[in-house]
Amino acid sequence: MSGYPYDLILFDLDGTLIETAPEIADAVNDTLSALGHPSVSQQAVNDWIGHGTRELLIQALAQVLGSTKQQVREAEAFPAIEAEFGRHYQRRCGTRSHLYPQVRETLMALRAAGVKLALMTNKEDRYTQTVLDAHQLAPLLDHVISGDTLPVKKPNPAGIHDCLQRFGVTPDRALFVGDSSIDVATARNGGIAVWALPYGYNMGKPIESSHPDRVIPDLSALTTQLPVRPTAAPV
Repeated sequence: MSGYPYDLILFDLDGTLIETAPEIADAVNDTLSALGHPSVSQQAVNDWIGHGTRELLIQALAQVLGSTKQQVREAEAFPAIEAEFGRHYQRRCGTRSHLYPQVRETLMALRAAGVKLALMTNKEDRYTQTVLDAHQLAPLLDHVISGDTLPVKKPNPAGIHDCLQRFGVTPDRALFVGDSSIDVATARNGGIAVWALPYGYNMGKPIESSHPDRVIPDLSALTTQLPVRPTAAPV
């Protein structure tokens, strides 16, 4: 891939590299069932993905309890409920998730070409690592930034700035690949290009409405549809 235009590519996780929503819904409903609450739908879980697993659990509890998210956060019982969810999710990780088409092949090709690959997700680190290990993706990534790695998370661009500095890459040589308006906003806030996938989780809205630089059908576009920077003409 001579003339490849990017030295660093950052990826979202859920809905971008891995289809995780089914097992997240399983873990949420395992938790609700243990508490004697009704289950929530798969579509609801899909629409809640993006702000981290903790926020997703809060939204589910708020719906079944008929309360506000702030009331759930402040409830004395919430830490125990969150711990219960954590046990269910660790057990569920890898049971009903799968890589999207061309993910492994594309990451391997980019890595072989010398492109630095980073993950930037709002999912908490303990779950991020479990999901990555379940699908053997960790060895293909140069750096992982989870939702609790830094004091802030997406759409704050701190993770982008961290990676640019870590790998000595300028913003014009970096690309963010995600599936949601949160990812697009993160890239815009960080001053880098952003491409989006249409099959992920964007809170029920088409990704085109977030105006990424490009919408691609799958990850293979990173090796087959990229513009090549022109080389200087000989003098």
